[in-house]
This record gives sequence, C-alpha cells and structure tokens, in this order.
Amino acid sequence: MTNTHQGWLCCQLGAREHYAVPRALDQKGLLHELITDLWIRPGSVLRSLRSGFAGRFHPGLSSARVSAANLEALTFALRTCITGTTGWNLISKRNDWFQRAVVTQLARDHAAKDLTVFAYSYAAEGIFNVARRRGWRTVLGQIDPGSVEERIVGELTPKCHSPAPPEYWRRWRNECVLADQIVVNSRWSRDALLSEGIGGEKIRVIPLAYEPPAEAATFVRNYPLKFTTERPLRVLFLGQINYRKGAMQLFEAMKQMAGEPVEFWFVGPLQVDIPHELKDTVKWFGVAPRTEVSNYYRDADAFILPTFSDGFGLTQLEAQAWKLPVIASRFCGDVVKDGFNGVLLEDVSGNAISNVFQQLLRAPESLDAMSRNSGVDERFSLQSLAASLSSL
Repeated sequence: MTNTHQGWLCCQLGAREHYAVPRALDQKGLLHELITDLWIRPGSVLRSLRSGFAGRFHPGLSSARVSAANLEALTFALRTCITGTTGWNLISKRNDWFQRAVVTQLARDHAAKDLTVFAYSYAAEGIFNVARRRGWRTVLGQIDPGSVEERIVGELTPKCHSPAPPEYWRRWRNECVLADQIVVNSRWSRDALLSEGIGGEKIRVIPLAYEPPAEAATFVRNYPLKFTTERPLRVLFLGQINYRKGAMQLFEAMKQMAGEPVEFWFVGPLQVDIPHELKDTVKWFGVAPRTEVSNYYRDADAFILPTFSDGFGLTQLEAQAWKLPVIASRFCGDVVKDGFNGVLLEDVSGNAISNVFQQLLRAPESLDAMSRNSGVDERFSLQSLAASLSSL
C-alpha cells in the first residue's frame, strides 16, 4: 500500500448518505482510504445480477483508494439467506462480519501513520480497538439517537416491539468510550446521547450533506389561488410508513380532514396496518426506485415528516431541493425554519397535523411564500461537511 502518513480512513458498511463522508474528505484531499463491504464499479458483471448494486459505487470516488470485500460480502449474504438469519441476529452478524473484514484489511497496511479512523455506530467497536492500539484518532458517526430512540419505539408499539439484545447496547456504549469524537447529525440526537450519560465534550453536531439534482435548480413551483376537489392540496409522505415516523398520527389527521380538498401520497414500505376507511381514499405508491423519487417531490405541494425520532431525516433536504415546504416535528435535523420554509409541529398528534393543513388550505399563498424560501442551504453542502470534519 502507498505510504500515507496522515488523513482519514473511512469504514462504511453500506451506501449510507451516498458516501457523503468519504466524498467530502476526498474533495478536501483528506481521504486516506474508504473500506466498505461492496464496491461495484460500472461495467462489473455483478451489476447484472442485481439492480441495487448500481448504488454501491459513486463516481465522486472513482479516483480514490477504495477497498471492498465483494466476494466475502456476497458469500455472507448467501449464507445468511440459506440459513434464514433475520432480525437482530442478522444485524449483529453483519456488523460483526464487517468489522472483521476491516480489521483484516488493516492488518495488511503497516505503512499508514497518524490516521483518523471514521466508522459508523454499531459496527465500530472492533475497528476502534485496533485504531487505539495503533495510536490513531477515532471518530464515531452516530446514525441515530441510540437507545433513546429504541425506548420511544417501544412505547409506541408495546405489543409488537422487538428490542435489540443487551449486548448490542453494551457494545455501542464501548464504541462511545473508544471514540475520541462522536458526530451526531442533529441537536435531537445530541440531547438523546447526553441523556444516556455520553460525555458532551465528545459530541459534535454536524448535519448531513446533500447535493440537489441539477434539474431541481431551475424548477419553479406554482400553487393555485384556491384548493378544490379538482385541484386538491397534495401532501407527500416519503419513507418508512411506521409508528416511529408518526404514520398513525398522520392517519388520525387524515380522518379528521375527511371531505377537505387534500390528497395524501404515501411512498415507501408499508409497515403498519392501514385503517379501513383510508384504504380507498389515499394514494399508496409503495417503494419507489431512487430514479423516480424526484417525480413525487416535483409533483407534490407539501412534504410531511411527523417523526417521533430521526437522526436527521434526509428527506427534508430532498424535498426542499424541489422547493417543497416541509412540515416536520422537532425530533429530527434542524432544517425547517418555522413559517419561513415550512412548519414545525407543536407536537406529533392528529390534531396538530390537521390544524396545520387546515390553515394551509385556507391560505395557499403561505405555501407559495415558503416554497420561494425553500432550498438546500450551504450548511448542508459537501464543502461544509468537509470543513466541519477537518475541524475535529
């Protein structure tokens, strides 16, 4: 391997955030190497096996040093499929496998010195143990609000919740101990970690980065003077349709608004039961390919994210790239400025959601004003992410 005496080593399981962290560091000349599970370059025969493999590559890293255990990753996936491994057992086994793969890769690199090792939560403990023995700095990318979020989900779904095993959280706490710095993407996540006794001196809030599609830059959104049955207010929910995302409270708001000129669109995997009275009055689109998601943002009038807990909620930025006003809770990333580019819910309830849309129905001009203020702020750029990371 090339003798690199400083830089960042990114260890990433999956294509989280479209590889934003290694891309940002590479643009700033700080990326030593990306170690990941799958990296399927254009033209690879593996792309013909599964369409999802196309997302396991990014042209922004085409000239960067990338190591991936493609064969081992595919073997692991096949083995767990044959054995029927699912749920927390599958999650734990995958995290363990990836950490072993990274440690094996690190054992081959004896030249690298003075590195900062970045790894995401729940798949970092083994990697950080090796890094600390070598005297490298460690940065944990905390993907969610941790055990606080699990308790919230447990309270929302007491009869069907399947909590993570105690060992999962024990290892997470050890990751936090081994980390020199912990990066969270929102104040909500920071407050959650503080409530769990994680030292505030380690925690840094760095929001996610997002690059809007080029065609969104010139898009102009138009609203009618009045919403009618023929031209209703079109509200988009995009993501996992489950309890944590506030789906049941949104369903309750929809019942309260029966007969109003408003149309709700749901795009994503359905993980809750649909109330009988809503089955035929709502547009259910199912899971959409990434290439088609922009169509829903473009054609909607407002975006709703009534989440009870999200590490950030990248869909907020995706929506605002298309000039969509966002109606969101306070339990996610700080994107919405209340009354300026969207609306912050007072609480996650059917009444609160219904009240917001009743007001918007009566004042389409407010949507138009928020749309003109909507867009992806510079603080969510790759350059800003790189600057924040390098300042660590």
